[in-house]
Order: sequence, then structure tokens, then C-alpha cells
Amino acid sequence: MELFKIRKDIPLMRHALVLNAFSFITFVAAVFFLFSKGLHLSVEFTGGTLVEVAYQQPADVNRVREVVAKLGYTDVQVQNFGTSRDVLVRLPPLAGQSSGQQSEALMAALAADNGEVALRRTEFVGPQVGKELAQDGLTALALVVVGIMIYLAFRFEWKYAVSAIIANLHDVIIILGFFAFFQWEFSLPVLAAVLAVLGYSVNESVVIFDRIRETFRKQRKMNTVQVIDHAITSTISRTIITHGSTQIMVLSMLLFGGPTLFYFALALTIGILFGIYSSIFVAAAVAMWLGIKREDLIKPDKREGNPDDPNHGASA
Repeated sequence: MELFKIRKDIPLMRHALVLNAFSFITFVAAVFFLFSKGLHLSVEFTGGTLVEVAYQQPADVNRVREVVAKLGYTDVQVQNFGTSRDVLVRLPPLAGQSSGQQSEALMAALAADNGEVALRRTEFVGPQVGKELAQDGLTALALVVVGIMIYLAFRFEWKYAVSAIIANLHDVIIILGFFAFFQWEFSLPVLAAVLAVLGYSVNESVVIFDRIRETFRKQRKMNTVQVIDHAITSTISRTIITHGSTQIMVLSMLLFGGPTLFYFALALTIGILFGIYSSIFVAAAVAMWLGIKREDLIKPDKREGNPDDPNHGASA
């Protein structure tokens, strides 16, 4: 399916050096902010207190956030849990208060605001658990990267695997850089969004690499740069349809999903936008600079002989 068809190939690789210089600067800035500011980790990673409360009527989550904010907390996760009457509050550690004191103060404040509230459960998440979650998240990220490299190396060739991983890590680091610079809360849903972006970005790279292989097979007179430009140009309509429809859905979560889905959708939005950019100008350009050629993907037919052989084509 195509919304439109571009008749003339766009010379995108002509600007690859300039655009990758921009990518490198953005990448370095993201790494700098990650080391200088660090991520603002949520309760799942730092430890804290989970409090589940139940109301007689559907709960006003925004009102609960206001009550919690008056207790001196910032960036507290408040969300419906199960039904519209159940609310889960994640409280970060507060100096001078134990987990029990935190939950008691919260219940007193909620009861003063609305008497029809009952405590369902309270649970303390220790910093050791948060540390294990962080380690498990990094392990999951590393396994995804390794799996993608193995898949691409088998499906295409090692040059394509290396270029795709560079592009994917570019997307991940830039997402983390945004969260570090603005000190947005990094939670488990955001980590899930980062892993989703990895898969989403590599899918776009695979589509372009597939078209490069197809073009190498059909257009034998084109050089590598022309093949890449043709492959990207011929997939632009597909890219607009796929990424446009996905971005509409993600933007709806970002604008109307409330605070619970906000950072999850924000991470996806950044990842999708940079994923399109990196698949075209990072993955394809790095593959070009690594020296991809027709023979990497299409093995010559032995019956045709070697065209460089001086005896090629001579009759017996």
C-alpha cells in the first residue's frame, strides 16, 4: 500500500555526513547528561512504600495527587488499581519517617479530605529490591541488543548487524538523555517503552535492509550509494503510513492518558521520531561506510564464473 509514489530517488546519502555529525553531537550530549545529572528513578528502583486504598465511589485520582503533594512529596505515582474505586500510591522514602509512618500520614490526609476511604494494603519496597530491578532491566536491555545483532547477522551480514545496533543504541541513549536532562521520572513503564523502541527501530532498519538487498538483486548497474537512496526512497510511503498511525495512537496516550501513561507515551514518542531518523541516516549511512556491496547479500552464481577472470566467457 502506498499513499504516493516518488518517481525520482532522493539523494539522502549525500547529506549523511552532516546529519550523522548532528547525531554524534546529540549522542554525546545525552551521555553527558546521563553522567552529570543521572536518571530520576522511580520508587520501583529506589525503594519506597506502596499504599493501596479503596473508596466507596469512583476515586478522583487528581484530587488524591493534590492531597499527597501537600504532604511534601513530588513526582508521586498515583493510579487506579483494578477498578475505578481502588487507588495505588507509590511513596518515595522520606527523611525521618518510617514506612508505617508514611502510610499512616497518607491515610490521615486522605480521610480528612474524604472520609469514605479504606486501607487495603501497605507494602515496603526496599532499596535492594530496587537495585535488583535496575540490574534486571539492564540485563534485559543487553539481551535484546545481543539478540538483535545475532538475528541481523544471520539474516543479512555482520556489517548490517553492526550498523543497526549503532542506530538502535543511538535511539536508546537519546531517550535516556532526555529523561536525564529534564529529570523526568524513569519507571518500569518507561523501561518497557525503551525496550519497545528497540524492537520498533530495528523493524524499520530491517525493512530498509530488505529493500537494499532487493535493489542490489534487480539493479546491477547502480552503485552502493544509489542503491541505498533508491531503497530508502521506495519505502518512504510505507514509513509514513506505519509510523504516522503508530504516532497518532501514542500521542493520544500522551495527551489523554493522564499522568499514569504520560512518561511511557513520552518515551515512545521520542523513540519513534528518532527511530525513523536513525534507521535512514544512521543505520543506512553506517552500513554504507562499512563498505556493504552486492556480494555481501547475493552470492555470485558459480556457473557464471568470475567476471574478473581473463578467461571468463571464453569457449573451450
